[in-house]
Amino acid sequence: MEKILISRCLLGHKVRYDGGASGPFDQLAVWQAEGRVVAICPEVSGGLPTPRPPAEIPGGQGVDVWEGRARVLTAEGEDFSEAFLDGARQALALAQRHNIRIAVLKANSPSCGNLLTYDGTFSGVKVRGEGVTAALLRRHGVQVFSELELPEAAVALAQLSNLT
Repeated sequence: MEKILISRCLLGHKVRYDGGASGPFDQLAVWQAEGRVVAICPEVSGGLPTPRPPAEIPGGQGVDVWEGRARVLTAEGEDFSEAFLDGARQALALAQRHNIRIAVLKANSPSCGNLLTYDGTFSGVKVRGEGVTAALLRRHGVQVFSELELPEAAVALAQLSNLT
């Protein structure tokens, strides 16, 4: 059975930077009941506390953090880059251990965002791009969706399930 990597906050776990959770989402509950879900919060796995200061990637995206061209910073300038990189590595290790080819991660997050992230000015402006974890997973062949794309994720899962 195909497993899916899911952001813990989307499953109702209070691990978001503000101490909150997102969800619930009916589709995720179905996958959880089927035993498909492997949950992770890359930021917490990387050693950051809950709650924690919000972080963004000024002047770049997740791939830029991997290539050393950008850092993950708080508004006060605290560098969270190593925690984000470590958490992303742990997410990839989980995906590889469970042969996961689909992930549903938190939209807009500097770690999990797959289409948009915040621009690094802490002004609420979003730009096209992906977070640190999403970039690493995609680089290793995992299809990354957000909670805003659950129907598309379900189609991708069905296609993978039909191949095996």
